[in-house]
Amino acid sequence: MRWKRGRRSGNVEDRRGNGTHMGASAAPALLRVLPVLLRSKVGRILLIGGVVVIFGGQILGLDTLSLLTGEQSGHSQAPPRQAAGDDEMVDFVSVVLGDTEQTWQQYFSQMQREYRYPKLVLFTGSVRSACGRASAAVGPFYCPGDQKLYLDLSFFQDLAQRHGAPGDFAQAYVIAHEVGHHVQTLLGISEQVQQAGEGRGKAEVNALSVRQELQADCFAGIWGHAASRERQMLDPGDLEEALQAAASIGDDRLQREAGRAVVPDSFTHGTSAQRMRWFKAGFETGDLNACDTFSAEHL
Repeated sequence: MRWKRGRRSGNVEDRRGNGTHMGASAAPALLRVLPVLLRSKVGRILLIGGVVVIFGGQILGLDTLSLLTGEQSGHSQAPPRQAAGDDEMVDFVSVVLGDTEQTWQQYFSQMQREYRYPKLVLFTGSVRSACGRASAAVGPFYCPGDQKLYLDLSFFQDLAQRHGAPGDFAQAYVIAHEVGHHVQTLLGISEQVQQAGEGRGKAEVNALSVRQELQADCFAGIWGHAASRERQMLDPGDLEEALQAAASIGDDRLQREAGRAVVPDSFTHGTSAQRMRWFKAGFETGDLNACDTFSAEHL
């Protein structure tokens, strides 16, 4: 993928290393006073109270440990030094996000609508969003509540090694898919899906989710179409990388890899074949009308 000359987005929010933790300077001090606290009744009460405050803060998503130790956290805390490879990956993510901004700005302008750029939040381990706290184990996700994409860069290594889908365009597909959910939010589709699922059984809600996810795959394909046709960003083999990535995270494949029976009623994202088909539909046409998964009789 020829991405290095691409436009960088200013909407990448780097929260890596900003999770709740005990700083190196605070830990030795606490260890020194711990024996003193344990020798007195008052000290034991204070120690127990401190533990309650810390764990209570964890439940509420507050960095109470930093308050107790006098260290700062959140955006004021400098993230740890990243490796050169990580710096290049952040640059790559910024370019892909910037290119999706350019693509969707054009499409929304044609519809005489405003495209509001989403933020892409980089994190490590776990993160709090308007949708709640999530760990890196859930993979990349989009939160409509704050209109932000969340990504732990270690997912790309997992995508290549565990799912067998390496390559920069495979990684770009993942970002573009989450941007697709942002497009759905701005177009009112996400709200319509939520309303349609109210009062329905789990299988019906899952079926709606599959159609929504496949449309996000198709929207990712639309971005790929523009990146390829208008800006010549793709190399030979890039399309195959994205299709392999789509196939590797199909519900049927993931269930088989987990040693479970394939249960279609439990699908929430679609089969490998469906995910490839809808990404390709967007990629080949560049047409929003080709992404109407909700009216499609056969997915």
